[in-house]
Amino acid sequence: MATYKQITEYVKAKYNYTPKPCWIADVKEQMGFHVPYAHNRKDKKARKHPCPKDKIEDIKEAIIQ
Repeated sequence: MATYKQITEYVKAKYNYTPKPCWIADVKEQMGFHVPYAHNRKDKKARKHPCPKDKIEDIKEAIIQ
């Protein structure tokens, strides 16, 4: 599985935007991967900045590439 840095570089090169780490974590969680909680995350059940719907497929592609 790709690292956050690899995913960020792939998406930036192919789609010309930089995904936020919280977006990557959200997509990984949606795909069923274990994502550890960030130390500064206040609500363990909800994300403050979930991945926008139009970016999900781009990030999924980067994760499985």
